Amino acid sequence: MFWHIFLLVSGVKLLFIPAYRSTDFEVHRNWLAVTHSLPLSRWYYEKTSEWTLDYPPFFAYFEWLLSHVAKSFDPRMLEVKNLNYASEQTILFQRFSVIVTDVVFALGVRRCLRALTSGDAKASRSVLIGGALLLGNAGLLMVDHIHFQYNGFLFGVLLLSIGALMENRPLQSAFLFAALLNLKHIFIYIAPVYMVYLLRFYCFRESTIGRAVMKLIKLGSVVAGVCLLSFGPFYNHIPQVLSRLFPFKRGLTHAYWAPNFWALYNTADKALTIALGRPGTATNASSTSGLVQTFEHSVLPSISPLVTFVLTGVAMLPVVVKLWTLKSSSSPAHLGRCFVRAIVLCGCTSFLFGWHVHEKAILMVLIPLTLLAVGNQQDARWTIFLGIVAHYSLFPLLFKPELTLVKISLHIAYTAVSIVLLKILHRGTFFRMHEFLYLAGFPILCVYENVVHGAIGLEERLPFLPLLLTSVYCAVGVAYFWLAYQVTFLRASNGNVTEGKKKK
Repeated sequence: MFWHIFLLVSGVKLLFIPAYRSTDFEVHRNWLAVTHSLPLSRWYYEKTSEWTLDYPPFFAYFEWLLSHVAKSFDPRMLEVKNLNYASEQTILFQRFSVIVTDVVFALGVRRCLRALTSGDAKASRSVLIGGALLLGNAGLLMVDHIHFQYNGFLFGVLLLSIGALMENRPLQSAFLFAALLNLKHIFIYIAPVYMVYLLRFYCFRESTIGRAVMKLIKLGSVVAGVCLLSFGPFYNHIPQVLSRLFPFKRGLTHAYWAPNFWALYNTADKALTIALGRPGTATNASSTSGLVQTFEHSVLPSISPLVTFVLTGVAMLPVVVKLWTLKSSSSPAHLGRCFVRAIVLCGCTSFLFGWHVHEKAILMVLIPLTLLAVGNQQDARWTIFLGIVAHYSLFPLLFKPELTLVKISLHIAYTAVSIVLLKILHRGTFFRMHEFLYLAGFPILCVYENVVHGAIGLEERLPFLPLLLTSVYCAVGVAYFWLAYQVTFLRASNGNVTEGKKKK
């Protein structure tokens, strides 16, 4: 049945082949061309297109492998100078490449759910429900199969790594996570969780000093070996590669603000600027210009990358300390659940306080959280809550008018299915009254943005207002989740979040 669900969801994905495509479609077509047509030494120097290669080497190798299949569809898509090329064959290949590589995501989901439900009398039902929620995740459908990216493939590697850890295969888990970092370096935000867990529960767990040192050498060798495979061929070009991977001149926030702390900070700065009658100077870039660039705040202190890194690190510290202090005698299943909760919290921390965060990064929080939903009522209610907030926050990615009904329908359908399926596993009430009232504001916000804003003639005067409202309203929900979930995790005895009681 699990693979039947996968095939059913894949069928839905086929319906989106002719849908709107973002600039990321051309980004990946260009990377296919660069890796196929140029020698490896020029991959990170090529700049014919503005969409230069800025992912780690393993992803470049991934594109190179795909390019050898792509040439049988349409060789012209592999010409570097053929910018914005989008023949029917090119569209079919790129769309199918995302759908096919989602097999990795399905394998990761299945592995994690089996490990999480091991020993559960209702394991098969939990695996099916968890599989349906993860394989049919509305955010992945919107971001990967309409907007266009390969997040499903990347999250599949993450879940395979998490599953390996739950199966007590730490070196395999470290290998897979190191490979993931060399596919997309944004996952470095959750690296502290891996580092603390592997040191505490692999290297130093019931080991003598000698054995701990040997385990540490094994672990370091695995990680170093992966990095050598990735960066070794670029030995003479590492500074250039790193300059592409970490472009700090992109600014504190993206053109569309991710719903995080900095969206609230920017809004507060705008409000204070108006209240104090202190408009920004002509030389200052605007935070609402719609461009990816650095800008100076008008009233509040401007933020540097260093400030965001320090704030993110400090905010993560309580979670990793809590993870370190868990009892080593705990069962692998319990430690595995605590490990996933730490990933959720550190991922959310980086989303809230990181530099130039993209709205799509909220999936780094929601996907691992959904894993936990099948085994615990508290995790289930947070999965539904954050799912409603996160999926709405992705709406601005699909800005074409013809996609309005599609994205709203996806959101409503997925939310309804989530509630029904999780109610089968966990009876009782999911939301507090204030949470329900907050979530009830989303239909009102949607009506204003899609109907009222234009009807009252504000499209010309305040074109950025709908985006700002989405960012700010969703940021409140994400911040609330982060605070509440963190308090629960830190207060829990040995990281054991209270199980919701099921009514008979």
